[in-house]
Amino acid sequence: MPLARCLLAAALASSSLLAQAAQPALTRITAASGLPRAPEQEAVTFERAELSFKVDPARKWLEGDATLTFRADTPVDRLVVDLDRNYAIDAVEVDGKTVAAAQWRNPEGRMTIDLPASLAAGTRATLRIRYSGAPHVANKAPWDGGFVWATAPTGEPWVATAVQGEGCDLFWPCIDHPLGEPREVVQHITVPSPLVVAGNGIAEGMEEKNGWRTYHWRAKNPNTYAVSLNIGPYELLQGEYKSRYGNTIPLRFWHLKGNAAKAEGLFAEFTPMLDFFEEMIGPYPFADEKMGVVETPHLGMEHQTINAYGNDYRKGDAGYDWLLQHELAHEWFGNQLTHRDWDDFWLHEGCGSYMQPLYLQWLRGDMEYMTALMKQRAALVNKYPVISGRGLPENEVYKAGEGPGNDTYYKGSLMLHTLRGQIGDDAFFRAIRELVYGTATPKPGNFKSRHASTNDFIAIVNRITGKDYRWFFDGYLRSAALPELRATRDAGGLWLRWKTKDDTPFPLPVQVRVGDKVIDVPMTDGRGRVELPAAATYTLDPHSRVLRELPHIAEFQKDTADRAKAAAEKAKAEAARKP
Repeated sequence: MPLARCLLAAALASSSLLAQAAQPALTRITAASGLPRAPEQEAVTFERAELSFKVDPARKWLEGDATLTFRADTPVDRLVVDLDRNYAIDAVEVDGKTVAAAQWRNPEGRMTIDLPASLAAGTRATLRIRYSGAPHVANKAPWDGGFVWATAPTGEPWVATAVQGEGCDLFWPCIDHPLGEPREVVQHITVPSPLVVAGNGIAEGMEEKNGWRTYHWRAKNPNTYAVSLNIGPYELLQGEYKSRYGNTIPLRFWHLKGNAAKAEGLFAEFTPMLDFFEEMIGPYPFADEKMGVVETPHLGMEHQTINAYGNDYRKGDAGYDWLLQHELAHEWFGNQLTHRDWDDFWLHEGCGSYMQPLYLQWLRGDMEYMTALMKQRAALVNKYPVISGRGLPENEVYKAGEGPGNDTYYKGSLMLHTLRGQIGDDAFFRAIRELVYGTATPKPGNFKSRHASTNDFIAIVNRITGKDYRWFFDGYLRSAALPELRATRDAGGLWLRWKTKDDTPFPLPVQVRVGDKVIDVPMTDGRGRVELPAAATYTLDPHSRVLRELPHIAEFQKDTADRAKAAAEKAKAEAARKP
């Protein structure tokens, strides 16, 4: 995810579905988030999820009681939800009446409940499922999904969930698809006293009885994988942010005991980051709830209004905490705007990754902006297209040998840099704003959470510019290889030609510097010419506006890989020689 650090980027490009020998094998439905919805799931609107959890860290055990309200958009005979088979189902009810065991089944993590009578369009049904069991454990969160059972430095239990890759069904019955977002989620989370629960949305109080505490939280339109549990010996930092849009945003940071001084330093970064996002993109989307952050035993995740933070307050060369900034970006790109399918994951991660060079440009200027982009460029792999053109579950985006992986982050970001240079700042930021909010003039109260696809964004760009940019997005997102700018010099000048896969048209204008003069080359039909005096030198794309194939980057990557392989083999041989 973050731009300049390849190892940490691989970390936050989470959910690679690592094998876990210690855990029972997950079935296909449970393990893969974003598989096509069942017809019964497509037939309903998920209006409300009321989720009661009792979390027992000593036993590593979860008791769940979920009451789900669905409205039928078309007639439906069954309700279908996704729920991990790690749990035993204790009871099932529909509209307050017990459903016999013969009327429901959950063979592979997709639970089907037969209704006593067909649900007519426009009518509602309330499904209640009580369940219990040992939740799937994330051995290396957030790379793999599940529960993290940890111990805080002061000795208390420290528990978190991170389920982006494997999905919400790892701990609550849901529709595990980007379009399965419930309109409201209410959580009642019971934990041993005196542990604290930091949750999504608005805090609605806490009750304590018989050595247990129950915390109540309420959130609107949460992204399915953004619903989370965060439990620990937390202390709370509080403040307020006065928005340029006239409203006031609650700021909350739950940090571990003993980290107060470091937490104060991180908390101070909330305000400039909000200044940046509100100025460059638009209003913080969840201002009537909070901007919240919680310290977690895993690296991080964009949990709506309660972003997970586990970067250990590290100081970076950029002068800000990259993890905090990247996860905050997802409140706009991921939570306010949610992709319609995982094949369009770059809308979350490419846009979110571009926010980090952009933040550096906003903070300190062009040198640090370009430096951050160059670090992204050095990490591109370009083996698989960012967009496959078919519906994908999340795990296939990261599947070794098949998916784009971290190119979803970096290629998406660098493409946006190129698009900005092509259409100009006014059109670029208006297009981003409309993508996120559905309007070019967002204000608190005049927008709702929304879903979008790559084609939606292309349509916005085309309408704003009055030109057809499908060729641009096809060249960068639907092709694995980058376009190559070929230059051939003859006696009178320089011929330029864009080379793409299958020689598809790519009429991207470029600049050429000849001496002290920069020449704009239109590249009509993907070709152009620059006249050169006999002794003149030239530089292609002197201001680095264009993402393109660069042979020296490929050579650098190969040399780095070869050296790493040789070092590993040497270390292995030395280890074998030791007695």
